[in-house]
Amino acid sequence: MGQNFTKLTFTESVKKAQEKYGSRSAYQKMDELAPDKYQLSQRESAFIEQRDGFYLSTVGENGWPYVQFRGGPAGFLKVIDQETLGYADFRGNRQYISTGNIYANKKASLILMDYASRSRLKIWANTEILEPEQNQKLAEKLILPDYVAKIERLVVFHVQAYDWNCPQHITPKFTIEEIKTMFYNDPQLINQMFANES
Repeated sequence: MGQNFTKLTFTESVKKAQEKYGSRSAYQKMDELAPDKYQLSQRESAFIEQRDGFYLSTVGENGWPYVQFRGGPAGFLKVIDQETLGYADFRGNRQYISTGNIYANKKASLILMDYASRSRLKIWANTEILEPEQNQKLAEKLILPDYVAKIERLVVFHVQAYDWNCPQHITPKFTIEEIKTMFYNDPQLINQMFANES
């Protein structure tokens, strides 16, 4: 824990809830000892760059939160530096709820999951939306040349805090590719498992 996490998340109402349910004394020690740094280490960077999706939470001007899944090829969310992430935002259903929320309130949270290893990384960030034509150098870093999709904007996250979650209640799940890798020595089993795919 730490990495500036407690300073953003342990509000007075959160502390009261911790008091009520008996966890405040333990978290108070962590709060006092937590470092101010929040730069992503190699561990976080490698984890982020292996993901093929993440959950993005934003809040509209009416105060309602909105959570959206953002997906793409593995590595589409890129680590620009130790405090900055970004991705090329492709055209979707054109509701633009996350986009509009970011225009109204630049604060966002990301949850990145690796269900197979029961790992979860939470990130808090100030967010900005940039036009690709006006930010060509950044666009070159974020655009995936082999991915055919209409790019409408660049989304940049300025990391303010992060935290790794306990794996206790994460149910392991596996992609087809992960399962194929696990059982690559048994083609017959693979054929049986995926017979209904075609």
